[in-house]
Amino acid sequence: MVDVTGAAELLGHEAEMLAVRLGHAQRLGNMGWAEWHLHTGETIWSDQVYVIFGRDPGDGPIPLPDLPEHVEPSDVATLDRLLWSVVQGVEPVQAEFRIRRGGGSADLRDLRVVLEPLAGPGGTIGMHGVIQDITGRRRAERMVSESRRQLLEARERAAEERHVMLALREAILPEPVGCLDLPQTRIAVRYVPAEKTANLGGDWFEAAPAPDGRVLLAIGDASGHGLPAISRMAHLRHALVGLAMTGQGANRLLAWLNDLVMHQLKDTTATAIIGHLDPETRVFAWGQAGNLAPILVRDGEATQLAQPRGVLLGAASGSPYELATTRLLPGDQLLLFTDGLVERRTRDIDVGLDLVLAAARRVRGHDLDASLDRLLADIGGPNPEDDACLLAVGILS
Repeated sequence: MVDVTGAAELLGHEAEMLAVRLGHAQRLGNMGWAEWHLHTGETIWSDQVYVIFGRDPGDGPIPLPDLPEHVEPSDVATLDRLLWSVVQGVEPVQAEFRIRRGGGSADLRDLRVVLEPLAGPGGTIGMHGVIQDITGRRRAERMVSESRRQLLEARERAAEERHVMLALREAILPEPVGCLDLPQTRIAVRYVPAEKTANLGGDWFEAAPAPDGRVLLAIGDASGHGLPAISRMAHLRHALVGLAMTGQGANRLLAWLNDLVMHQLKDTTATAIIGHLDPETRVFAWGQAGNLAPILVRDGEATQLAQPRGVLLGAASGSPYELATTRLLPGDQLLLFTDGLVERRTRDIDVGLDLVLAAARRVRGHDLDASLDRLLADIGGPNPEDDACLLAVGILS
């Protein structure tokens, strides 16, 4: 004999559990179901729809004719098209519109509504479907869209700033002319801007004939980044060009530049190498102020020159600068460079210097421009964090 009472209790328990699970699903998905009967005017809402509309269940559901009063005015037309499509069709339709939750004008909620018609003997007698609050999703999408817009604007501004700063640098620091084709000597330079616009700095170079027939060769790096560093760079380079007309040695020029930084460029430091190359004797007489020593490439080997004494420009007043001399031989190449060439935030400077020394072995005086391009590629390309200058001298065989 079938235990009717037990079976009924079991079915009741299962129905209760199903209702609980359905309630959980509606809360987690912030969705509920609703029905509107056109002929009787009856409206049925699940509990979660009351939550979505911010409505007290004691007030009952909102009748279909009153629903537009709770919709954002600019979205009422969307609701009208949705309801018309349901009444005229047989397939589910969906739309998104905003409501004023709880009647408040400020608490707008984004809803996604999927409705299908309730068919009767004479056609459509009502509609039922699912209402979901997607305010959080749409808000997140708007935030992402706004962030993307701001990012694009920032990139456009950065690109424009980079263009302006590079154009300014090019105006201040043009490619040298008039000294690149000396007898049995080739000179090539590279300015390598930082990949990041904000890190464009004060690196500079100079290669120009001196009044006594020698060639002035110099590189340097003024502290800082952006337009202030470019301004300091221009100040130093233009001062050097003027001071070099005196014919004084590189050590004396460095001392004068140090005085300039100490007294005219407050809170500024700078590195530099200044030298004179005599095309007849091939002697390079040079001094340095806090800069890495040049690299000499000879017979396929690359080594750094011994560093003469000299301190950072702007570090101390009255500091002496020594003059060193290096006689270049046919087939030699000499590389002067600023620290941006070897330094990276992700590696030790000695590692970067070893990479440059290894790449420098392939530099050839008869093909100096191409050699510099290969060297830059071999060490990993431009520095993301800092710009760099590279000045090369090749003595032809």
